[in-house]
Amino acid sequence: MTTSDAKDSVRDFWDTESCGEARLDHDDPGLRLAELRAIRYEVEPYIPPFADFDSARGRDVLEIGVGMGSDHSMWAEANPRSLTGIDLTPRAIEFTQQHFEAAQLQSQLRVADAENLPFEDASFDLVYSWGVLHHSPDTPKAFKEVLRVLRPGGTAKVMIYHTHSFTGYLLWLRFGLLRLRPWLSLKEVYSAYLESPGTKAYTRREARELCDGFSEVDVEIQLNHGDLLEDHVGQRHPGKLLELGKMIWPRRAIQSFGSGLGLYLLITARKSA
Repeated sequence: MTTSDAKDSVRDFWDTESCGEARLDHDDPGLRLAELRAIRYEVEPYIPPFADFDSARGRDVLEIGVGMGSDHSMWAEANPRSLTGIDLTPRAIEFTQQHFEAAQLQSQLRVADAENLPFEDASFDLVYSWGVLHHSPDTPKAFKEVLRVLRPGGTAKVMIYHTHSFTGYLLWLRFGLLRLRPWLSLKEVYSAYLESPGTKAYTRREARELCDGFSEVDVEIQLNHGDLLEDHVGQRHPGKLLELGKMIWPRRAIQSFGSGLGLYLLITARKSA
């Protein structure tokens, strides 16, 4: 598959249904945004402290991959000097525009590609991307674009997937071992069974390599609801095995002793001044 074909596959996947869309009950954009945010931060309470939305005040902010606009609305409410949001899919941009109009929030929203950001060098003080760049066919190029559009002294806040996670091993158990394919690699598992085609995951060392060119890089591992078999995880792969797993999964033990096997890598990277 060519890079262009791979990108088309990713776009088609997410343009069919934006992340979180299936769980919504409201058609009214204002109620929908409130519901989105309530669900998102209840399930993933570590997003606000990592993002540090208040840090946007008076700064030029870019979000790569706005999805349905939950985090983007938080950035908007923090009174940035300017706010820009991009997404690979028209569907996401349309949803976010509807939500912003209903909430009377402002952002420059456009369909764009993370590997070829349509902005001048040193355009932003802060670049944020949650769970997006690992879907790009050329993730290293996307990180280079983040570095390029940041101003000296600027900060990037990025979440990508972690290779050695409970989520990855659970998927390998189901689609590798139980299907008598123990040779299936975690790379193949993430690519075929997690989300959009070609989804990738990285080790902490590889994450730091992606941030080559930044002066300071901090990488933390975060357990998520998939690792803990909580909430609506497994919608793509329903079955009795998953139901049983949710009932017997040792969540407290994992939270106490398994924090190093979380699916999320939370990256904070700073560009030299």
